[in-house]
Amino acid sequence: MINGAETDEIELYFDKLVGADLIAASRESEILGDKALVPELSKQYLAVVAAKASGLTVDDIMRLPAKDFTTITLAVQNFLLSMA
Repeated sequence: MINGAETDEIELYFDKLVGADLIAASRESEILGDKALVPELSKQYLAVVAAKASGLTVDDIMRLPAKDFTTITLAVQNFLLSMA
């Protein structure tokens, strides 16, 4: 449920992300307390990138049920690591 509405699908628009979005996501996850040495392995960082790629807020992503949160963050991680 996002913004009080049932949501069956969250679109992740990775092709719209630019480098500045990833840098901003890193900074935002650090502000939220993330101390991971490798951001691509941090659920916090992955959630922030998911928010940027979906147009949702980080809070929306964080409130997803654990199964959905894991699915979304793994999709982000796969995207980021496939770029390497």
